[in-house]
Amino acid sequence: MAKKIRGVSFEENENNAMGLKFYNLSHRFGYQSPNWPYFEDVKIERIHYMAKSGVLSQRITTSMHNTTHIDAPAHVVQGTPFIDEVPLPHFFGSGIVVSIPKKKWEPITYDDLEKAAGKVVRPRDVVIVNTGWHKKYEDSEDYFCYAPGFVPSAGEWFVEKKVKVVGHDTQANDHPLATAIGPQRNGPLHPHLAAEYKKWSGGRDWKDDFPEWEPVHRILFKNGILGIENVGGDIDKVTGRRCTFAFFPWNWDRGDGCIIRLVAIADPKGSYRIEKGEKF
Repeated sequence: MAKKIRGVSFEENENNAMGLKFYNLSHRFGYQSPNWPYFEDVKIERIHYMAKSGVLSQRITTSMHNTTHIDAPAHVVQGTPFIDEVPLPHFFGSGIVVSIPKKKWEPITYDDLEKAAGKVVRPRDVVIVNTGWHKKYEDSEDYFCYAPGFVPSAGEWFVEKKVKVVGHDTQANDHPLATAIGPQRNGPLHPHLAAEYKKWSGGRDWKDDFPEWEPVHRILFKNGILGIENVGGDIDKVTGRRCTFAFFPWNWDRGDGCIIRLVAIADPKGSYRIEKGEKF
């Protein structure tokens, strides 16, 4: 039940006194972690270190939209809540991890979600979608530019099913070509994709197929549904299962989002109980 890490004993994720199983669904964060194409790189400085001070203290400069993170509605929709204004129940709850395998640029649609989860999803669920794209997570065009992604009908499915939080193993809550990677807003960040898309699609113009700026972000956020991007880690271990999820952000005043440690928790014996809050 105990595991030594650098000489110190800790309980294990899947073998501990609580009888719970913990699964990390987050990619690592750190030096040269994969980054969205127009963000500044992560910087990590040791301001104190053992040889100097006998203590380790580090200073980090980063966007909060690096690695596995959750978006606040204010990230995309002006006048909506910041991350510190979202109540805590929206960062915890029961839900499912659904397998919807997708290839380059393929859309994730209403019909895909209904086929995969329509019979098992419950109101107020956390729904995590596993497309298989987490296996491509690295500093590459493959991951950020050619990913599959949600299209507006998917956003409508989440609203219809009264989902609480959406997560996925791709780079954005929208298809990449409905972001600045494609022809939207400050894009295209990668102009060469226009010709590639025309060839891939059989002659269609990407501006016709993706006429709106981040429409799924907007559908979700205006309906109080948060989005977790870049899910990874042990996602395959819990795909097809119902779990409890925890993913609390910083209490960051006017925060547009936050890097999180997304954790799936299973209770095989059903014997663990959250305390009632009784006085002692």
